[in-house]
Amino acid sequence: MSYLISVMVHTPAHSGIGGALSYSSVTPMPAGTLVRVPLGARELLGVVWDPAENDTDISLRPVSHALEGVEPLTPSWRQLVQFAAHYYQRSVGEVALAALPNQLRELSAEQWTRRLKRTVKADTPSERDTPQIPQATPEQSEVLAQIATQPGPFLLFGNTGSGKTEVYLRAAHEVLTRHANAQVLVMVPEINLTPQLEARFRARFAPVWGESCLVTLHSGLTPAQRLNHWLAAHKGQARIVLGTRMAVFASMPGLQLIVVDEEHDPSYKQQEGARYSARDLAVYRGQLEKAKVILGSATPSLESWHHSRPATDTEPAGRYLRLHMPSRVGHGALPLVRRVDMNRQPYKTVFSSHLLDAMRERITRGEQILVLLNRRGYAPVLHCTDCGWKSECPHCSAYRVFHKLDRTLRCHHCGFTQAVPRACPSCGNQDISPLGRGTEQLEEHLGELLCDVRRTDGQALRIARIDADSTRLKGELERQLAEVHAGAVDILVGTQMIAKGHDFRRVTLVAALNPDGALFSSDFRAPERLFSLLMQAAGRAGRDAHMSTAHACEMWLQSFYPQHPLFEALKQHDYPAFALQQLQERQEANLPPFSFQALVRAEARSQQAAQDFLSAARDAGAAWAEAALVDIYPAVPMAIQRVANIERAQMLLECSSRKALQGFLNQWQVQLLTLRGQHKHVVRWAIDVDPLAI
Repeated sequence: MSYLISVMVHTPAHSGIGGALSYSSVTPMPAGTLVRVPLGARELLGVVWDPAENDTDISLRPVSHALEGVEPLTPSWRQLVQFAAHYYQRSVGEVALAALPNQLRELSAEQWTRRLKRTVKADTPSERDTPQIPQATPEQSEVLAQIATQPGPFLLFGNTGSGKTEVYLRAAHEVLTRHANAQVLVMVPEINLTPQLEARFRARFAPVWGESCLVTLHSGLTPAQRLNHWLAAHKGQARIVLGTRMAVFASMPGLQLIVVDEEHDPSYKQQEGARYSARDLAVYRGQLEKAKVILGSATPSLESWHHSRPATDTEPAGRYLRLHMPSRVGHGALPLVRRVDMNRQPYKTVFSSHLLDAMRERITRGEQILVLLNRRGYAPVLHCTDCGWKSECPHCSAYRVFHKLDRTLRCHHCGFTQAVPRACPSCGNQDISPLGRGTEQLEEHLGELLCDVRRTDGQALRIARIDADSTRLKGELERQLAEVHAGAVDILVGTQMIAKGHDFRRVTLVAALNPDGALFSSDFRAPERLFSLLMQAAGRAGRDAHMSTAHACEMWLQSFYPQHPLFEALKQHDYPAFALQQLQERQEANLPPFSFQALVRAEARSQQAAQDFLSAARDAGAAWAEAALVDIYPAVPMAIQRVANIERAQMLLECSSRKALQGFLNQWQVQLLTLRGQHKHVVRWAIDVDPLAI
């Protein structure tokens, strides 16, 4: 007797094979079993999706073998994958297999057998000293009581320095103590935030449950590390999983608490393949697993803020319960925001004289300064003053950035790099100069302006830079952050990498340069991102109550529009006022969260081919769209139209009903697959549901 087995495999995107494939097996296999199956000339990893059925009439290729020693994936995990694939318009097999470690797909049967023979040493409580647990503040105690008694999901709205991490630690401890097999998932937006948070969680829990009670899941792990950590979570050996957005799909059979730290961060939205929002999937997974979900931020996303609205006479309360912690731990004060009107400064001034005086004063007192400029490199453009030549990328509709340290022009979109030319390639003029400034130039310029300043010990000033270029080597970020925490750095220059999550105890002054670009962006989310970045950056100052009490901490904001309402709200640290104003504007314009959007993006060798495909797709779905009340806007080029010699276009869909939009997309997807075959010049296309950038 043979059994019919339905298996999900990772089929190519838009191949038309979106469902499970059928195989035969001499033994029944429960759903969720990991198996290897033949597909064409290859052998692939797959997941058994449906219960086995008796079958003797159909001739099918047999399953090669099941992976021994791995328990089947749970029904709730499969349902999470199925929902994500359906909602974000991808195949189930693609989402399921992408969520599994690469080595599960790559190891042969013999290699897997050898891997299983490795014995895992029994874990014992760590020899670490039991950490001193700080006394919970009244606000923390009240929030924890709400989390313990209410079902959630919760939006923990706490000012920077209010002790949100301590709430996460205590909530996790309560869950792990109450249930012997309970597991906790803690998510952070970026890899650079994991070492600091991991250290705090490990220090708190390793003395009780051992060093292996916590594992991490992020793209910085080696394939072997990711497999080991995934297996530890899947088997229930790891009680806590700390990871980036990919961790939302971690197999955790005992999951009872999900924490999404800095929930507003755009990094939770995947930008390739299945464009899922890990934050939104975390909320859905909490419902599936009956696990409590805590979304934490000092500047929540406007969607989460709207979903946590209290009930009024005209509308019911939102789906989330808002918890508020307005006070800083230790009664530390939020920084005083000082705005500098750059219209009154001399032409081409980078640092105003008043800001430089404030920086000198802080350094002589042994305090640290953070300078934020969200642009890496030395200068965004190199140009010729004679003929107007600029360092355009030949493969993208963007400029190559000048990096002075290695004397290169580097495209940050396609990676194309060349040495800086000795003369203008257009007219031969040898006087080519940088235009604009990046973090490299700021670091150099500060060294020149403050060369006479000495530290409290008489040593020369130390300036460090943290951005994607300076932290490229493995372990470099951790090393540089350790120097900052140790007080070896006086001024830290960096991009948004340094603005969120870090607990810099000695920083008392933050300077934000050139933030005006986002004020007038065509992207309606740009003000939200800017306010969040600036408020998070301001929150790095004054986290040590003793230092902020001795001398008031400050944030200096240099702008050509200092009276802009966004900066007025920032000066008051008034996120609710900013959110109210933004939500009113969005409601009037019928923008999210008051409507629902999807983007269809197409890439081709020519812009015309990309737009022709999108226009044909619009025509094909016009009747369905009208019936579903879905608005389809005309196709337009993307903001950066060409990347790596591929032209890109996009088309926006909008609807007042999420259900109606999803229903339309499900029907329309079939038409798009058919059109793709007719438009041979289209390289690829994709649907992005709930896009963050338009």
